[in-house]
Amino acid sequence: MDEVGPKAFIADKAYDADRLIEKLDKRGKAPVIHLRKNRTHPRNIHFSIYKNRNISEWFFARLKQFRGIATRYDKLKSTFLATVQLVAIVIGIN
Repeated sequence: MDEVGPKAFIADKAYDADRLIEKLDKRGKAPVIHLRKNRTHPRNIHFSIYKNRNISEWFFARLKQFRGIATRYDKLKSTFLATVQLVAIVIGIN
């Protein structure tokens, strides 16, 4: 959490925990996390920012379609990272 650089933390309902939200508030990061149904104290979230969450989810879904990445055949971290970068370029071009 200390290394996270953006000003907003976008996540789904699974990350709607008071401890996480307090930690984000201390660090000056806006929590953009959809509320769970059983939350007793609702808070305001930026739905315009939350709607953009699907872009990253679609990217990771496309990334996992490549068998070598989904199963991580590469033993070395550097070759796996190079494979992910290459596939990300292919996804970006298409």
